[in-house]
Amino acid sequence: MKKIEAIIRIEKFEEVKDALKKAGYPGMTKTPVEGHGKQKGLKEQFRGTTFEVEFPPKIKLEIVARDSEVNQIVDTIVTSARTGEVGDGKIFIYPVESVIRVRTGEKGEEAL
Repeated sequence: MKKIEAIIRIEKFEEVKDALKKAGYPGMTKTPVEGHGKQKGLKEQFRGTTFEVEFPPKIKLEIVARDSEVNQIVDTIVTSARTGEVGDGKIFIYPVESVIRVRTGEKGEEAL
């Protein structure tokens, strides 16, 4: 099993969520986050004044999936989240040692 963490643009969340549901992966956790990578923030203009947003708001999606599903999930996220501009986000993939469903006590892939 793997945990997929995807940091994406806020405005792309609905598109990513819908694409994952359509692909058969409705389970996910969504968290609002702020941060930057190489882009080092954004410069915005408001009423003629330029200001810098050092940590632009993003959405972090977390999905735990079977190893066999990871590539399709990642491809779905990349395809639906990409704008081609700096700041589209990142995806991180981690191994998951165990999963336990609290309600039933099921363990491993059966708990997904």
